[in-house]
Amino acid sequence: MNPNWRSFLESAEGLFDGESAELLNFGDAAGELQAASRQTVVVPLTHLGLIEAVGEDAKPFLHGQLTSDINHLAPGQWQHSGWCSAKGRMQASFVAWRDGDAYRLLISADLQEAIQKRLQMFVLRAKVRVASLSDAVLLLGVSGPQAAEALGDAALPCPEAPGGVAAADGVTVLRLEAERYVVALPESAMAGLWQKLTVKARPAGLPAWRWLDVRNAFPLVTLATREEFVPQMADFEKIGGVSFHKGCYPGQEVVARTQYLGKVKRHLFRIAADTAFAAGDELHSPDNPDQACGKVMTAAPSPAGGWEGLAVIQSNFAASARLGSREGASVRALAVNP
Repeated sequence: MNPNWRSFLESAEGLFDGESAELLNFGDAAGELQAASRQTVVVPLTHLGLIEAVGEDAKPFLHGQLTSDINHLAPGQWQHSGWCSAKGRMQASFVAWRDGDAYRLLISADLQEAIQKRLQMFVLRAKVRVASLSDAVLLLGVSGPQAAEALGDAALPCPEAPGGVAAADGVTVLRLEAERYVVALPESAMAGLWQKLTVKARPAGLPAWRWLDVRNAFPLVTLATREEFVPQMADFEKIGGVSFHKGCYPGQEVVARTQYLGKVKRHLFRIAADTAFAAGDELHSPDNPDQACGKVMTAAPSPAGGWEGLAVIQSNFAASARLGSREGASVRALAVNP
């Protein structure tokens, strides 16, 4: 994590979890969760990293590695994407967009260094360089009914619709959903934009953003879930993260066969429980004693109490899923894309 960014956030009363980059809150965890559910919040996205692929072969290189259709990624748009192992399991998930002739990949920070180095290994003779932008470019999330107004007051560009990207003066804004945005900004703009955005947006910690991810069914592969899911298990093909009309990429044969044979038994569910759980936790069912029936992808405390999350679950056991073991706490599950 950029040390200047951390120091700035600590001076703004941001509380971190020990030596990690996990920004817990700004002094009122419960109040920040409540604000995320009905007001406008600004969240430093310290759990995300940024990779750039640049060079004349950047587009064909990424098109041949990722699950989405990079060749048809238009300027001013972003898309979900994934990078799979040879067995079709997702090593990482991305939000990908173009920045001039370069391509930027938003990724879970705990995977960023390893994935960047591994992508670079596959460059071979291609004219492309894969590099980290995590220290040079800072990331903010803005969400809520006044999010667009807060961006406008800060003189930031605002994409017209979800899926859009707008850039001006070195700052890029991605519109994830109707009222939720990611802002990528240089370190030099940090203090000024924070001051402007916090006029209308309340500072909040990462639990608030993760809860918003759950509510918006935004899938993110992290270190805890690396190589756990074929893309269809996380419903990536339903959100434009998989193209079945492009050429080969790592794991493509498995992903395509899974799709056309209709063998996907696990899907993405929103879950809720009275007790805490975390990404990577297993779900079990009394009706399926031999193995786990699911795995948590994202977890966050709920403004209503208890915990909420996204989980990949075997559909016929979702109604009986329990945390950790067949005797664990019960889970309430609702399919994201029934």
